[in-house]
Amino acid sequence: MSFALRRLLSLALFACLAPCVGASPAPSDYRVTAHLALGGEGGWDYLSFDAARRHLFVSRGDRVEVVDVDRGKRIATIPGTQGVHGIALDEALHRGYTSNGQDASVTVFDLDSLKVLDTLHGTGEKPDAIVYDPASTHVLTFNGKGHSFSVLDTQSNAVVATVPLPGKPEFAVSDGAGSVYVNLEDTAKLAKIDVHTNAVVATWSLGSCESPSGLAIDEKHHRLFSVCDNRLMAITDATSGKQVASVPIGEGPDAVVFDEGASMVFSSNGESGDITAVQQEDADHYRVEATIATQPSARTLALDPKLHRLYLSAAQWGAATAPGKRPSVVPGSFTVLTVGRP
Repeated sequence: MSFALRRLLSLALFACLAPCVGASPAPSDYRVTAHLALGGEGGWDYLSFDAARRHLFVSRGDRVEVVDVDRGKRIATIPGTQGVHGIALDEALHRGYTSNGQDASVTVFDLDSLKVLDTLHGTGEKPDAIVYDPASTHVLTFNGKGHSFSVLDTQSNAVVATVPLPGKPEFAVSDGAGSVYVNLEDTAKLAKIDVHTNAVVATWSLGSCESPSGLAIDEKHHRLFSVCDNRLMAITDATSGKQVASVPIGEGPDAVVFDEGASMVFSSNGESGDITAVQQEDADHYRVEATIATQPSARTLALDPKLHRLYLSAAQWGAATAPGKRPSVVPGSFTVLTVGRP
């Protein structure tokens, strides 16, 4: 074989292999790769991932546990967060904010030292979801019982407005460009908020979706992903409010994330004990790529965009206390699952 031919074959082989280097794993390769036992008492809700520091924030009823995901260990606890639901991160000021549902407050903490800086009172009733919006540099809490959202000024550390919503808010996301979107659980609608005026500027139907909870956004393509109690993911155009697609998911979803690097949407389904991985073919076309086994109760999740890993909170269910009621939790069984490629 001549040198020129060998060189040509080498280049062709490199061209074939090169796109695979650093490529994100296929969802069919995903599985639970680790369990981090945290134990302790208390419920749980949202998780939040600090990609810069590689810290995972895990809500635990009256506190937030902080996990170093690369070391696989709990490194700190943020106390005094009564009824905590969510954790929002402001990288510009190196601050974190928790929504404390039981006393209508927000705990402010330092992302570097993980020390509590302040507790702000005066949000609407039962703050649940919480979002940092970079366009306004405000933090917004979404108040379940109050059917409202509250606006926190991060410079003055004060609640500056509480605004009614046309329904009970669930999860919310910011597009970073002047709008925040929130699922309205009781009306199966999406609301769009202008962060510069703190006004609801649009309300859109989610079609056949029932009780939407988790919400994620594809900022590049302006698409919103709502997961619904009737085993459905609704995909909405964030500009027009038009529903462009829907796909089937598992039972009991409560969170969804969009991995831009993999063009993949992941729904965590707590009742069926799995994750539905949905491939984005283009802005308006989606297909279910895989179902990834987790465990029953693993209903919320966070994304590590660098390593394409998912983190979920879960615990072992005990016996049901009454028909239609959630089973009790086996004491000491609380854990954080890591889902990714082995």
